[in-house]
Amino acid sequence: MPRLKVQGNDRAEDGAEDGQVGVLIIGYLLISLLVVTVVLAVSAVYIEHKKLLSAADGAALAAADNYSIPVGAGGSGTTTPLPVLQDSGVEESTAGYLAATGADARFEQLVIDPATGAPDGRTARVVLTAVVRPPIVNFLVPAGVPIVAQADARAELTR
Repeated sequence: MPRLKVQGNDRAEDGAEDGQVGVLIIGYLLISLLVVTVVLAVSAVYIEHKKLLSAADGAALAAADNYSIPVGAGGSGTTTPLPVLQDSGVEESTAGYLAATGADARFEQLVIDPATGAPDGRTARVVLTAVVRPPIVNFLVPAGVPIVAQADARAELTR
């Protein structure tokens, strides 16, 4: 039986488009791997930031408990003595808390920022900085990604 040749279908029969699907599959696979890598790196930085924020929260609470009450408080018309925090006390409490919880081992290049202190004398402000090295793409950022976490805790006296 003789084969009929359709006039507009020459390209499909001679194989000119063979292998085009393979190129598309490789391209989509590379894009998918790139997206997965970026999501993994961003997730790692986000999780480490949340861990650092948790450590800063705990350190701020510990520092807020390290208050003093001035001598003579409660006299001369005031009814309630107010707790007072010192910058040096907040820094010492933060360092003690981080050492007790082993935060130095959990975070790379963990530093207590100079902004740590008691800005108003009643609120303990703790600012911590660290470096995160995201997986897979760490060769793109050899110095790592710096993260900063700030937490505040207020010293209150209640009956």
